[in-house]
Amino acid sequence: MEMEKADKCHIVMYSSPGKGHLMSLVELAQSLIRHHPSLSVTVLISSPSHLLPSITPYVSSVSSATPSIAFRNLPSVSLPPSLSSAPTAFSDDPAMYFEYARLNSPNLHQTLSELLSASQPSQKPRALVVDFFYGSGAEVAAALRLPAKFQPHLSSLWQFNNYFPSGTNPLAAFLYLPTLHKLTNTSFKDLDCDVDIPGVPPIPAKHMPTRMLDRSSRIYGHFLETSMRLAESAGLISNMFEVLELRAVKAISEGMCRDCLSWLDSQLSRSVLFMTFGSMGVFSSKQLREIDQALEGSGLRFLWVVRNPPPDDEIWRNLAIKPEDDPGMDAILPSGFTERTKDRGLVVKSWAPQVAVLSHDSVGGFVSHCGWNSVMEAVCAGVPMIVWPLYAEHKLIRAYLAGEMKLVLSVAESEGGFVTTEELAGRIAELMCLEEGRKVRERVAEMRNAAREALSEGGSSRVAMAKLVDSFKSGMM
Repeated sequence: MEMEKADKCHIVMYSSPGKGHLMSLVELAQSLIRHHPSLSVTVLISSPSHLLPSITPYVSSVSSATPSIAFRNLPSVSLPPSLSSAPTAFSDDPAMYFEYARLNSPNLHQTLSELLSASQPSQKPRALVVDFFYGSGAEVAAALRLPAKFQPHLSSLWQFNNYFPSGTNPLAAFLYLPTLHKLTNTSFKDLDCDVDIPGVPPIPAKHMPTRMLDRSSRIYGHFLETSMRLAESAGLISNMFEVLELRAVKAISEGMCRDCLSWLDSQLSRSVLFMTFGSMGVFSSKQLREIDQALEGSGLRFLWVVRNPPPDDEIWRNLAIKPEDDPGMDAILPSGFTERTKDRGLVVKSWAPQVAVLSHDSVGGFVSHCGWNSVMEAVCAGVPMIVWPLYAEHKLIRAYLAGEMKLVLSVAESEGGFVTTEELAGRIAELMCLEEGRKVRERVAEMRNAAREALSEGGSSRVAMAKLVDSFKSGMM
């Protein structure tokens, strides 16, 4: 009997308005109970009063058929007149779902508090599963000190999970939305190009979910905010089986769909080596193997932006001429690399918000192709560099920075530009751990301060800019 009590587990599910989402969440509960009879579920219903008659018969039938599922209605709340004046607003504008959830957060907080104060340990909920549209429940969970991503020491007491009632490919798109949002200021509906999402085949921008096509709409803002919250939950639940969407599952589980800034937030100050090679830098498969061996052997934390090898692996040496079909991360990196380094490294495809990454406190070093924009961004952020010239004027820039300025460390390439594992590993160790890196860090800090002075009132850059504007006004150059 005591063992039976110990095995019992109670979870709470929070449904968004509408019968479709409620039924999907209840079917999840029924499936869990069918395979794990020790589970019991309380489903919280938060719906406007005019929608309740359509779901009441369904709730009654489930309660009779599955006693382990209990239902509890949260008090109905009213939307402000500025948001809704018609009872059909929920069907006409799904943005109302998000607004309604936000307004009902105080009621959710009170209800969860009551459930958590149950006298019997077996009656206290151990997990909260929230419908995608009701992601604002994350704030309530945080207020109740319910653990999410950054509170793993409490995860045995309570887990906050997001339920996405669709497949993993759309889930990957939602997880990646914050990154896509930073890539352009143009709405998807106005883009005539493909969207590259980790784990998902390239799709035309206009084929993104309808409600996400116009970035000026209220619903787009809600989706963007919800997408940022998804990565903070302890678990993501979707309606799929693994083999059907294997690539998307791997991309999500390996962290490739999450904004890398969220990952950096959980790292120690100056502990991460950032490696990226501009908008066009690529390497052969052979060179990629040397890089991943150097990173794995370093024992350091790293954020690596990687691209597909060039066509025929060597034709366009270190220069991406055109995008190729995405073969998936497994075709680029050695077997098991992401799994072996998952506790200290993050690999992302094609792009990262470089200025924001370099400005992040967790970043302590930068491996760059020595493009001038990247150099300026690193110097202004005070991040020391290892430079690896690839094309154009990069070697000329390196000669100045590494020689006269002593502002960077540099890799030594063999004929053809190849860099060995040992060479890269040595420079990484110097930059992040040894005296050579300390000296470079100090020089970069001096240049960062000089850059700030140049941009301040009366500084050389401000003066030069004023002269340029005066020349425009006078018509003389």
